[in-house]
Amino acid sequence: MTVAPVQTRARCLSALALLILAGTAVAAPAPEAEPPALFKVCAPPYNLPMSEKDGSGYENRIAELFASQLGEQSTYTWFPQRMGFVRATLKNNDTEDGEYKCDVVMGVIENFELAATTQPYLHSTWAMVFAKGQGLDWIKTQDDLKKLSDTHKAALKIGIWDQGPTTEWVSRLGLIEQAEAYPIMSGDPKQNPAYIVETELMKGNINLTFLWGPMAGYVQQKLKNAGLVVIPLHNEPGLKFDYQIAMAVRHGDEARRQQLDKLIDKNQQKIDQILAEYGVPLLPLEKKKRGGDDD
Repeated sequence: MTVAPVQTRARCLSALALLILAGTAVAAPAPEAEPPALFKVCAPPYNLPMSEKDGSGYENRIAELFASQLGEQSTYTWFPQRMGFVRATLKNNDTEDGEYKCDVVMGVIENFELAATTQPYLHSTWAMVFAKGQGLDWIKTQDDLKKLSDTHKAALKIGIWDQGPTTEWVSRLGLIEQAEAYPIMSGDPKQNPAYIVETELMKGNINLTFLWGPMAGYVQQKLKNAGLVVIPLHNEPGLKFDYQIAMAVRHGDEARRQQLDKLIDKNQQKIDQILAEYGVPLLPLEKKKRGGDDD
């Protein structure tokens, strides 16, 4: 049977139309994926070993771990560790869209008053720091500073801070005359308290100082050839040297706080491994059941 030319032409046009439609379907661009949500961190830019603008601090690494598990992209609002840090970062919504600049501070003292805190993930203590072989090798514990001979006392050149528990302790020991005070918040935002070891201690201007445990362990690890001795301090009556560190969110941001609590629980072993890489001296965590507060 012969097919009429009109029918043949119609069938060809139909086939061509189907091919065009199929080609169009294949060539159509896929819809753009939604950008990931942001894990917005408030942090000092020059505060090793905690945080650093190049991402090399342990708080940076914990933030990256959490962001990855949430499927979010980390972003930072940087501000020096100064008075007004929380106001300038966590509580700052002076932006074009009214959004807060950042949502999480990765390290604050447990029960920090200016924000709502998570359960703690780090427990450490202040420590004595001195260089081995520089005349202080007789110091084995903090109690050795309580029974000084005149010779030992005269040999001390102590670096203390203008505030903090170790400064009060030195005063109680009657060693203020042997001490030189340094500002714990330097005028240079790139200098955190660890600088006292790398400058004053290593130059011999002082021969004994005190640092917050994470800084002490980090500097000891960084200056391996200096033979630094780090002796963690234990609490004394009326003087607390150890502190637990938590994360912080804005008061009322309960959903985010609960989310961070779950991430801390899930990742505590990984967090401990990260902290160990920085030489952080750790004490056992004391996690208390959270009450019915609304922070």
